[in-house]
Amino acid sequence: MIRSSLLLLAAFLIVLSEGYSQQITIGKVWEVTEGIHVPESVLYHAPNNKLYVSLIGKDGTDKGEIAIIRPDGQIENLHWVTGLNAPKGMAIYKDLLYIADVTKVITVDIYTGNMVDELTVPEATFLNDVTVDDNGVVYISDTRENKIFQLKNGKISLYMKNVPSVNGLKYHKGMLLALAGKELWAIDAQKQVKVIAKGFEHGGDGIEPINGGGFIVTCWPGLVYFVSEKGEIQKLQDVQGKMNTADLGYNPKENIIYIPTFNSNSIIAYKIN
Repeated sequence: MIRSSLLLLAAFLIVLSEGYSQQITIGKVWEVTEGIHVPESVLYHAPNNKLYVSLIGKDGTDKGEIAIIRPDGQIENLHWVTGLNAPKGMAIYKDLLYIADVTKVITVDIYTGNMVDELTVPEATFLNDVTVDDNGVVYISDTRENKIFQLKNGKISLYMKNVPSVNGLKYHKGMLLALAGKELWAIDAQKQVKVIAKGFEHGGDGIEPINGGGFIVTCWPGLVYFVSEKGEIQKLQDVQGKMNTADLGYNPKENIIYIPTFNSNSIIAYKIN
């Protein structure tokens, strides 16, 4: 008995020393296609239990709109905000929705749908994602210019340059997470960079921290990854050539991710197991 216990303990210690981490999977829950035209980003908002979806034009710079979908996949309003220019990433702070809209940051009241503000970002060419920190400071990525801009106290300024092909942003636990090409960066308040993970097959698009630690990362050509807090990468899905996997949303209560499929014109919900 003692020998068996010692063997089990030794095996357990070996597993720990090898950095073992539990593998996760995703399973499809629903898919909505009706009225969905080139969806680029999904944002889940817990207080009102809704999904905000950015729908862009066919070439990425046409007129677009924001739709609202319920977490069960039922459509609430396909044309909630209209007249935009290829809206992409979104973030919410208090009652305001911030939208990356090519060269502008659009601010919308999430309860009325009315536009509150429209700010042009100087020298921007392809604003892509948005996130907001705990104090309401907004960060916006420009993928083509390799820059991150900042919106603070109603004014826009350059926050950081030389961030290669920066796309997905997420403020998390005091750090600005940024998908910089094929790497995941964590940027602290002093703008010091730590590379959490690298080696994605393509440049990252969307990022969401999930329950239990770690992150889900999407790459537009059709890849979904789980990244542990230690930087271990696990490929969850590879649908390259079949559909795109753009900027995802996450519902922590149900542990469900919502992935816009861009050219496949649908939103797919997956349960994280």
